[in-house]
Amino acid sequence: MSSVCEICSSSEELSEYKVEPKDETVVVCSTCKSGLEDVNSVKDVHWNCLNDSMWSESSAVKVVTFRVLSELGRQDLLDMMYLEEDEKSWAESGVQVIEDIVIHKDSNGVTLSAGDTVTIIKDLEVKGAGFTAKRGTAVRNISLTSNPEQIEGLVNGVKIVLLTCFLKKS
Repeated sequence: MSSVCEICSSSEELSEYKVEPKDETVVVCSTCKSGLEDVNSVKDVHWNCLNDSMWSESSAVKVVTFRVLSELGRQDLLDMMYLEEDEKSWAESGVQVIEDIVIHKDSNGVTLSAGDTVTIIKDLEVKGAGFTAKRGTAVRNISLTSNPEQIEGLVNGVKIVLLTCFLKKS
């Protein structure tokens, strides 16, 4: 058994985790194990380790990483990930199918992704914050929401929700 978690490299409270349906295991810490059982039980910041584990030489580690990224909806990282055909079918066999995939599009119909930069195309009064988000303001590193008509971003140092119909991708 490895002396560190194969997902996050922690060395505390290690155990083996079986990667169904094959008979292979990965060594995981208690935090990763609880996250594998319920991805929302672990803080998002913990899953930053997936940026490294997605490049593992172990098929089982890549399969686990693929499954967690899928549940988190991190399409940006999934697009970068490389899996052999047999690894991909193994990984997809354990992913819960999301029936309604949420696609965010700007005012011009261009698909938006987490981390994109968008520009506001109309002056928008920000309710409750007491300022107006001016036309032409760049909103960097946006976050996607479960609503395809909304994104989150920082404007004037305040995190606000913006309607995609008032944005264009930069």
